Amino acid sequence: QVQLVESGGGLVQPGGSLRLSCAASGSILAFYFMGWYRQAPGKERELVAGIFNSGTTNYADSVKGRFTISRGNANTIYLQMNSLKPEDTAVYYCTFGGSFWGQGTQVTVSS
Repeated sequence: QVQLVESGGGLVQPGGSLRLSCAASGSILAFYFMGWYRQAPGKERELVAGIFNSGTTNYADSVKGRFTISRGNANTIYLQMNSLKPEDTAVYYCTFGGSFWGQGTQVTVSS
């Protein structure tokens, strides 16, 4: 079993930055895909950024040029979020392989 723990969320003003981390523990496998999703109130969960084990990344159009996904060691991924906007407010979830999910971390962008 794999457990994922996110951290780094919080309250930030528009234009600010946050860095989310997702650490996996337990039976670590070589996942083909790891990513970050978010869900705002009243909206469906959406993909924000993903990274494949080849190193290829993909991003939602709404965050391109502002967010960067990266890998640390084999069991950690990050999401660097710059130039944050109020519409980025959501609960952010990490996933390994689409099968294992973290509990979510709240990101609130507000003045």
